[in-house]
Amino acid sequence: QVQLVESGGGLVQPGGSLRLSCKASALDHWFDRMAWYRQAPGRQREYVASITRGNSADYADFMRGRLIISRDNDKNTMDLEIYRLQPEDSAVYICNADAVPRGFAKGGSPYWGRGTQVTVSS
Repeated sequence: QVQLVESGGGLVQPGGSLRLSCKASALDHWFDRMAWYRQAPGRQREYVASITRGNSADYADFMRGRLIISRDNDKNTMDLEIYRLQPEDSAVYICNADAVPRGFAKGGSPYWGRGTQVTVSS
């Protein structure tokens, strides 16, 4: 069973920062590319950032410069540091990971966490 659990969300003032975490677990899979998405009420899901197993990072243009993504393959965790948060950043931030069956070098399938709520407000 593949499981992704996010944490670290909460209420923060504009200009503040948060560190989000995703813990991935599975008995029969290893995790390839991992990514963060976000979704606000009435809006479509947006890509935020991603990181390969070799720690190559990519960021969405609209948040570039305010993000640091990282991962620990030994712990199967992925973190996202967000700086200078604004009200428009309020959303559920969702963890995504490509899970590959053990014994395979590629051919992963996407899995999703339930998300962690980030609210930016005075």
